[in-house]
Amino acid sequence: MSMQFLSEYLDFLEIEKGLSNNTLEAYRRDLNDFLNYCDEKNISGPNGIQRSDINGYIRNLRENDYMPSSVNRKIASFRGFFKWLCANEICEKNPAQTLELPKMPQKLPKVMTVQEINEILNRDLNNVQTVIVELLYGCGLRVSELVNLKINNIDLNAKYLQCFGKGSKERIIPVGTKAVEAIRKYLPQRDYTLKNLGIDTKNLLIDEKGRNLTRQDVYTFIREQGKKIHKSISPHVLRHSFATHLLENGADLRVVQELLGHSDVSTTQLYTHISKKRLKEVYFAING
Repeated sequence: MSMQFLSEYLDFLEIEKGLSNNTLEAYRRDLNDFLNYCDEKNISGPNGIQRSDINGYIRNLRENDYMPSSVNRKIASFRGFFKWLCANEICEKNPAQTLELPKMPQKLPKVMTVQEINEILNRDLNNVQTVIVELLYGCGLRVSELVNLKINNIDLNAKYLQCFGKGSKERIIPVGTKAVEAIRKYLPQRDYTLKNLGIDTKNLLIDEKGRNLTRQDVYTFIREQGKKIHKSISPHVLRHSFATHLLENGADLRVVQELLGHSDVSTTQLYTHISKKRLKEVYFAING
C-alpha cells in the first residue's frame, strides 16, 4: 500500500513541482529504502510509522557510515513525503514534522585557476570538446543543462543562450566571444555528421557517430583533462570556477546568483568565502 502512495507522490513531484529525473530518482531510492525498512519491521501502512521508526532508520544509516550529506537528503525526502501524505489525508499525523536537518560542515568547492582553464583549452581538443569547456566554464552550466541544450536554445548573433535548470526553471545566460567562436566552428561539423548519417536531432552536442552526448561522456572527458594537468576535477568544478572568477573580478552577488540559477542567494554566498580564502592565500604568499 505504501508503495502505491510513493508512486503517486513521485507523480506529484514530477507534474506539480517539475523536479528533474535525477532528483526524482534520488527521492525514489531514499523513500523506497525506508519503506522496505518499515516492511521488515512489520509496520502496516503510513499511519503505522512512528517518529521512533524514522529515528531508528537514521541511526542505522549513520552506523553504516553514510555520508552526512546523504543522510540530510534522506531526511529532506521523509519530510516532503509525510507532509504530502498528511495534506492528502492519508496520514493522520506527521511523524517527520519536527525532523531537523543537522548542520553540515561548510565545504568550499574546488576551484581552478584561469591558467589551468587555459591550459586545458590550449591542448589538442576537438571542436565539440572545446565547446564543452567553453560552456561549462564560460556560462557556468550544470552538466545536465549542457547535455540538454538544443540548437534553438542558442542565439549566436545576440550572444545568449536559454537553459532549463532545476525544477525546469528557465534562465538566459550571456555567451562570451570565445564560446561563440567555438560553437560557430563546431556547427558545420555537427551538421555534416548528422546529414552524412541521416540522423535528426535538435541536441547541440553530439559525438562522431551522431549520438547525443550524455552526462557520463562529459564527466569522463573532464576527468581525463584534469589528469593531464594533475588535478582531480569534474564538470561542476568548472561551474564553481566560473562563479568564483566573476566575484573576484567585481561581479555583483545577485548577478552571479541569477547566472547560476540559484533560488537562494545564500547558496551563491559560498563563493564569496572562496574568494576571501584565495585572497588570504595570495596575500600571505607575497607577505609571508
